[in-house]
Amino acid sequence: MRKLILSALILLLSCSLLTAQKTAWRQASDAELASLLPARAPVEKEHIETELRTASGIVNSKGHYIAGVVLLTAGYSADGKYSHYLLVQAPIRIGGVALKPGEYVFGWTRSSGGDALRVHFHEAATGALVGTADARRIAGPGKVESLHIWPPGDKATIQIGRFAIPYEIGEE
Repeated sequence: MRKLILSALILLLSCSLLTAQKTAWRQASDAELASLLPARAPVEKEHIETELRTASGIVNSKGHYIAGVVLLTAGYSADGKYSHYLLVQAPIRIGGVALKPGEYVFGWTRSSGGDALRVHFHEAATGALVGTADARRIAGPGKVESLHIWPPGDKATIQIGRFAIPYEIGEE
């Protein structure tokens, strides 16, 4: 009886470890991001250049990515409205905004006190507003990055400059 219980426990633990490994997220490589993100992102009726050296993203074991890059909007109608392009291949909730798989753009405005950013998420194809979330100033010293999407096991945040928005990966 004792061996049977022990065997069942080992089997249960093995299954849960395999499930966790199947959905594990890791930082996407520069090569993966270069092959995934467009040189010119489709935004409303335009194709806006991207700055690939600012690209960041995560990927799971199923090959689904959540990745973004800075848009070079000067001279486009989106100038001032959008600053980043975001590709979502798995459901995600960013600061309370639910995003289904698809292409999005976002921009931000600084709060009056300067301690937060109000981030506005839009559908890339139509420009329709999906929702807004607050990015809070990151406490203490740290690397300032145009965009960094941290894997959920590390920080589960999307960093924009000195600010971060928490996120949660949804069920696929």
